[in-house]
Amino acid sequence: MNLHQFRFVQEAARRNLNLTEAAKALHTSQPGVSKAIIELEEELGVEIFARHGKRLKRITEPGQHVLKSIELIMREVGNLRRIGEQFSAQDSGTLSIATTHTQARYVLPVPVARLREAYPKVNVSLHQGAPDQVAKMLLDEVAEIGIATESLADYADLVTLPCYEWQHVLVLPPDHPLVQKERISLEDIAGEPIITYHPSFTGRTRVDNAFAAKKLQPRIALEAIDSDVIKTYVRLGLGVGIVAEMAVRDDPIGDLAVRPMGHLFGQNVARVAFKRSAYLRNFVFKFAELLSDRLSRDLISKALSGHINDYEL
Repeated sequence: MNLHQFRFVQEAARRNLNLTEAAKALHTSQPGVSKAIIELEEELGVEIFARHGKRLKRITEPGQHVLKSIELIMREVGNLRRIGEQFSAQDSGTLSIATTHTQARYVLPVPVARLREAYPKVNVSLHQGAPDQVAKMLLDEVAEIGIATESLADYADLVTLPCYEWQHVLVLPPDHPLVQKERISLEDIAGEPIITYHPSFTGRTRVDNAFAAKKLQPRIALEAIDSDVIKTYVRLGLGVGIVAEMAVRDDPIGDLAVRPMGHLFGQNVARVAFKRSAYLRNFVFKFAELLSDRLSRDLISKALSGHINDYEL
């Protein structure tokens, strides 16, 4: 048995048992993938996949156990590569970060700049996507560290730690009647056309749950993944906007009024995530520490080794 066989089995499972897609992803031929899988099954003496003709139909029970072992082996192979990179080039390499647009636009610029000051030979690669895409990039080892508010804690193979708290804010034209109200209510907001995030982004779940708890039906006029887009449409008079406070904290928007909404929608927690048991290079720990003073190398190492999975902010 060899690593090529392990990669082919793993990719076949990832591609919903489509060997053609697995072959494309691995830049090889479909017959080559099929032959390698069969050879591994013959060597192990078990069927990893049940078949209908030449098509893979499902993963067998012994196949599930084989896949778990392959996942561990391939994870450690990745760790070996990173160990080699770490000690052959201590202060250089590429830091791959998976994150959402809001984090990339408003939170990461300062930590990234400070990391580049500390490690000038380190390149930074930003991969942006929805929170579930951030999780997948970590699991597929496209990225070493992920930052998002939604979804990351839902994956057993990810270690997640709270990074910082934030609240939603209401942005509206300065002459809007709600600007004059001392305390804005959910009922007030529900009566207005609302411009806010797509349901899977930037704490939108908490916003929806707040309205549902009061049995209110908000008038969602427009959904976007980009805070700047939301602010643009508020300026055009399409409605009032609900955005993350990071989108207005260091971004002057003198033509819009801003009201904190933590008393209505509660506090959100942005989380940092790593693939469980991953080997992290020095500059990955450094970047995590730059994200939050609550994150330390010792804490992250303990979490990755299974001794801690969370802590209270």
